[in-house]
Amino acid sequence: MIKFNEKLMQFFSSLFFGSENQRSYKRLRIMLYLAMIVIFLTPLILATGLSVREYSKLLVQQEREQLSWNAMGSRKTIEAFVHELRALVAFVASEHTYDELLDQGTASKLFVDLKEHYNGFVDLGVIDPDGIQRVYAGPFRLKNYDYSGQDWYDKVLADRIYVSDVFMGFRKIPHFVVAVSKKMPDREEYWVLRLSINYDTLQQYIATISTEASHDVFLLNHDGILQTKSHMFGDVLEEFALFSRPKKGEISMNEQSYEGVKFLEACVYIENTPWILGFIKKSYIHGEKWNSFRYRQRLILFGCGALALVVIVQLVSIITGQLQEADEKRNAVMTEAEHTDKLASIGRLAAGVAHEINNPLAIINQKAGLMTDLLEMSNEFQYKDKFGKSIDGIQNAVERCKVITHRLLGFARRMDSALEHIDINALLGEVLGFLEKEALYNHIRFELNLDDDLLTVYSDRGQLQQIFLNIINNGIDAIGKDGTMTITSARRDEANIHVLINDTGPGIPPNVMKRIFDPFFTTKKAGKGTGLGLSITYGLATKLGGNITVESEEGKGTLFTVILPINPKKREGSFHG
Repeated sequence: MIKFNEKLMQFFSSLFFGSENQRSYKRLRIMLYLAMIVIFLTPLILATGLSVREYSKLLVQQEREQLSWNAMGSRKTIEAFVHELRALVAFVASEHTYDELLDQGTASKLFVDLKEHYNGFVDLGVIDPDGIQRVYAGPFRLKNYDYSGQDWYDKVLADRIYVSDVFMGFRKIPHFVVAVSKKMPDREEYWVLRLSINYDTLQQYIATISTEASHDVFLLNHDGILQTKSHMFGDVLEEFALFSRPKKGEISMNEQSYEGVKFLEACVYIENTPWILGFIKKSYIHGEKWNSFRYRQRLILFGCGALALVVIVQLVSIITGQLQEADEKRNAVMTEAEHTDKLASIGRLAAGVAHEINNPLAIINQKAGLMTDLLEMSNEFQYKDKFGKSIDGIQNAVERCKVITHRLLGFARRMDSALEHIDINALLGEVLGFLEKEALYNHIRFELNLDDDLLTVYSDRGQLQQIFLNIINNGIDAIGKDGTMTITSARRDEANIHVLINDTGPGIPPNVMKRIFDPFFTTKKAGKGTGLGLSITYGLATKLGGNITVESEEGKGTLFTVILPINPKKREGSFHG
């Protein structure tokens, strides 16, 4: 975690405080990240969103269809149950006359027979045309009770056969009745056969049709009063909180919300009854399938997103790396060209300076020679020896200046690329001549181990001079003060020679060693180096058909080995400045 934070801080530091070139590449990298994230992740997010939306629709449709199918199947089951009750009561009323049923014994026997057929019957009553229960068979004392004011009594007279709501009645317990009215013989009046059924029987029947497709199944009447218990909304004869009246012959589907929970409510009428069958699906579209699907979608989304991010990071790194490398190569080529042009300009300047100095030097030398001749021909006088020594000093100084101008002219001539046979030992002496003053000032001593029998090499003098000049200069900078630089030349093998330049500097750390020949890489302070010296040097050596290797150990100095071919194959374009 600490390393990640350090890298993050380095990234933002380079983004805001790095060089302009670094900031440009950081901005380019961020733009590529954003663009590729949009390109990669937008289709993924859209596809995931569409799949979630479509699967949600499919689940809604499936749940609605399943709930509808269960409601229709349950309705048919209850209708079959009610039809059986109606048929049974109608059959009893048609098989027995009013007078026969007025006999208590007959009515009691009939009730016993009916309970054997269906245990849910509670009692039986025969009601005369005035609404008075003339005969009663059952556990309560309800004989001679007046039912003429009861709602169900009026409806059975109107419909001839009727199944009532669940109600309390005279018994003070929830029950419903199935009643049939029959015409009195020779009169326009009707008597009623009434069978009561405890609501528990209806409750048990509803419990048998419960399915996994719903969380609650119950009956309610047209006014929204529960006819059976609801696990979620209350007891029998309580008001149903989410009641919405369905259309006749259709199943109504309504999304409801109760106490912060979503429900799907399905309601359907039961034919020939005052009842409505209700189904409740709890936690609508939030079931196991939906949660499992969402989990898989999230897993796919995050997995693909993570994979896409890894790919994006790799692609952006490759693209920006290649762009940066190409840019650095272009800059290196431009810098090398500028460097070469500068060297050529310096060479022309050096040639001009050398020629301008040589003319007065020739005059000084001539005059000093004339003075020597005159001094020899003259008689002895007091300061003759002193004058002679002074003239010798002038001639020595002229000779020294001639050596310097000769070197300048040689340097100027070598700015243009030209292949020739070169004595490496002599060339090393020339290079050290340029650097001897700086080495002397820093108390750096040169130790030379040169092979006197070393073969000449066929190469470019100016480029070789630049190679050794850069390496020795770097060695002097690395040593700083008080040190030794050992330079060795020897035959390496049949085809190559090598020059070993070993300094007693602080050495090169392993992490720096990996990048020592990289363009623009430098460990010097800002303004002290461009990071191109060793890069150009390595490039020159490879152009000449040779190579440069480096060995170093911290605290023990550095060894550069320049390998040069003695007679490389001469190919067109092999060497160029």
